[in-house]
Amino acid sequence: MSSTAVRDMLATYPADLGGIDPGKLTRCIEECGACAQACTACADACLSEGMVGDLTKCIRTDMDCADICTATAAVLSRHTGYDAGVTAAMLHACATVCKACADECASHADMHDHCRICAEACRSCEQACDDLLESLGRR
Repeated sequence: MSSTAVRDMLATYPADLGGIDPGKLTRCIEECGACAQACTACADACLSEGMVGDLTKCIRTDMDCADICTATAAVLSRHTGYDAGVTAAMLHACATVCKACADECASHADMHDHCRICAEACRSCEQACDDLLESLGRR
């Protein structure tokens, strides 16, 4: 979903978003999508490397991160019957897995550019989740 689409969809929501900062929410949804894509692509690239056995943990962490980022973006995109506790739990989980994935990918970044790019995407998503949590008073 493009930046404009995320922002536009939030702007069309007919009810109040409950005091959630729309800029931070938009950024977090966008970063989750970008991170999921980067992690999926990184895992795929790792599978194409000659020493794929050395990248097993990286591949697993990439896929876990992609799944959690995708789920977090979905939860953040739904506002009817909003549950702050569920949202906070998803954001904490997302930030945690993004940090783990960034750390793992960073350990391979000197040999694999795809790991470097993925680590950067994960750190950006982790920060967006932390920023949204802070704005919700849940950090």
